[in-house]
Formats: sequence, C-alpha cells, structure tokens
Amino acid sequence: MKVADILRTKESRVVTVRSGESIEEAIRLMKAENISALVVKDVCRTEGNAVAGMLSERDIVYALLERGASVLKTQVFMLMSRTIQTCAPDDSLQHVLEVMDQHHIRHLPVLDGTTLVGVISARDLTKLQLADLTAPARRVPPENPVYAH
Repeated sequence: MKVADILRTKESRVVTVRSGESIEEAIRLMKAENISALVVKDVCRTEGNAVAGMLSERDIVYALLERGASVLKTQVFMLMSRTIQTCAPDDSLQHVLEVMDQHHIRHLPVLDGTTLVGVISARDLTKLQLADLTAPARRVPPENPVYAH
C-alpha cells in the first residue's frame, strides 16, 4: 500500500498555520480541527507558498515547561521544527513507518515535488491497522482431499 492510497481516504484539505501567527492561535486551530500538529507555511517572494516547518503539541508543551505562559504570545516560527521529514505519494507505508520511528515523529507532510498534498499521521496508520483487524476473515473453502488407495 502507498501513501496515495491513504490520502484518497482522507479529506483533501491540509490544515496549516503561518509562521508569523502566535502559538496561542496555533493551539486554537489545533483544538478546532482536533489535530496535534500543523504544517507551517510561509509566503516567500521567491518561493511562493512554501512549507517552512512543523509545529506539534510536543513542541508547545516543552516550551511551556521551559518558559511558561509567555510562550503563548511567541510566533510559531520560534518553536517550529525547521528540519522536517516528508514523504511522497508513491512512498510505501513501510517507508513512512520507518521514518516516523527513526525520527520519533507522528506526522509526515506529503509532498508531490514541492507541492504539499497532504499529511500522513500515526492516527491514519492506526485506523488502517484497526480496519484490517476488524475486517471479516476471508474464508477460503477447504480443498477436497485426495485420498490415495
């Protein structure tokens, strides 16, 4: 199975936040969308609407612990992960799982070239596994045994 197969089952809209927005606004967006990470986008004159990073609940919680509530007024670009892992629509789910495991992340932006086309999350992979586990068992009729006399 490929990343594109999962994307076909999801809503096509990708929730993003601009790098200049406040962390408080990013948290409000995460709550409203019931998600735990945002793709950070920035409008660059030379590159257009570019993916600049990722912001996760973990990034926010760690910053709150270190700096307190003043973090809420901080701009997203101050906390976002700038070195992001991505995948492509043609990548296998095994590859996605390996990247998530190796980098200890739960969200991967999906890029088709330089265009953001989706996000694959650990939740998507869990839903897929759950569907496989709860699918009715495929019954294979037993073959008629051949008895040698």
